[in-house]
Amino acid sequence: MKIRHLLVLSAGLFISANAMADGAALAKQSGCMTCHAVDKKMVGPSFKAVAEKYKGDSEAAAKLAVKVRKGGKGSFGATEMLATPAKVSDDDIKNIVAWILTLS
Repeated sequence: MKIRHLLVLSAGLFISANAMADGAALAKQSGCMTCHAVDKKMVGPSFKAVAEKYKGDSEAAAKLAVKVRKGGKGSFGATEMLATPAKVSDDDIKNIVAWILTLS
């Protein structure tokens, strides 16, 4: 029985690690890193700053997915975030947002 639990836990950690790696890779290939970095402010806030701002907010993933898709301004100052191009799928945006939220 303990081995079964260990296998399930290991599989969950493997999937979680892959999701995080996928989120980071998607952020790079989707152009997010043009304006953002993981741990320092560039044109936009660092991904860690975004994660900290939304920490504990149960609606953060949904809010951020909309903001990433449509763009906007005001959350981190006056600089406007451009809308994400249609070539980036909604599923990719959700994966990127999920990864960002793990950085807090």
